[in-house]
Amino acid sequence: MKTLGIIGGLGPESTIEYYRFLLAAYRERRPDGSSPSIIINSLDVQHGIALLNANQLAELADYLVVAVESLARARCDFALIAANTPHIVFKEVQRRSSVPLISIVEAARDEAQRLRLTRLGLMGTGFTMQGRFYPDVFSRAGIELVVPSKDEQAFIHDKYINELLQNIFLPATRDGLLAIVEEMKKRERIQGVILAGTELPLILREVADRAGIPFLDTTKIHVDRAVTELLS
Repeated sequence: MKTLGIIGGLGPESTIEYYRFLLAAYRERRPDGSSPSIIINSLDVQHGIALLNANQLAELADYLVVAVESLARARCDFALIAANTPHIVFKEVQRRSSVPLISIVEAARDEAQRLRLTRLGLMGTGFTMQGRFYPDVFSRAGIELVVPSKDEQAFIHDKYINELLQNIFLPATRDGLLAIVEEMKKRERIQGVILAGTELPLILREVADRAGIPFLDTTKIHVDRAVTELLS
């Protein structure tokens, strides 16, 4: 049996979801009562945010590489980073990793292609919305990404860092996020939204039908790719 390594804790609540969804998806596809072999290395999300705020991307990559290599020493066959924002340094981490890594960005791109979507909104932390790591991957597949306005980005980032990562999910915040989606539909004519922050599905998954366009739940997409690899 293959063993999956997870870099978790970035943030903690979505890491819990990863574990639950991995178990459920694995058991659905292999209904023999067995469970997957998983090792989780949970990191300090506040340390990661501090490095991002200081634009210390080399140090962030080092932090993640050390975590990945601990999973490699634990004999994991492959690994993933259970968060979107750290993929800002994914290429560097992947280059230095001694085990294969599954990219959440590439998995989301493949799902967008499967759904034949060509113009999508991108929502996540400010680091993700302002970064190039999502547009660069999607543009090679001919998919255009659109980010919210500066004021909308500020709202999303503030709520993400100060509420969602703290396990605070408020109806007013949910309504504010849905209002941004509605504005982007009118203003940018988007066909769907990438929930490019693994805490966003925690607050939006149950109201996705209110948006009128598909939400690409990167947590579930990433999990599905991981289970496929576990069973291959």
